[in-house]
Amino acid sequence: MKDTKISDAELEILETLWTAGEALNANEIRVRLNDKKDWERTTVLTLIRRLLDKGALAQEKREVYYYTPLVSRNDYVKGETKSFLDKFFKGNARNLAAVFETDVATDNEDIVTEIAAGSGYV
Repeated sequence: MKDTKISDAELEILETLWTAGEALNANEIRVRLNDKKDWERTTVLTLIRRLLDKGALAQEKREVYYYTPLVSRNDYVKGETKSFLDKFFKGNARNLAAVFETDVATDNEDIVTEIAAGSGYV
């Protein structure tokens, strides 16, 4: 599954399976998603098929097919974080931290300026 892009909708399926901690069938996935999404059965099946094609899910035939993720949530998050760092910060977390340090310093300066101007910021 290395370098395979997972869409936001596909990630919803994975999140449901990671949260469940056990294999689920398509209907069980859909029921658990119903609080957040109002997806038709065919939508869930299409997303499951895509994840199977990408090697992100395994299926097991019982009375119906059951699905389990082939990647842990932790490994997925690590991979996405590394990809993000590589893409935007040349793979260096310090470059990312520097952006936040600059933003925090700028935000603090803006707050001090507004307080000094009597904006009633606090």
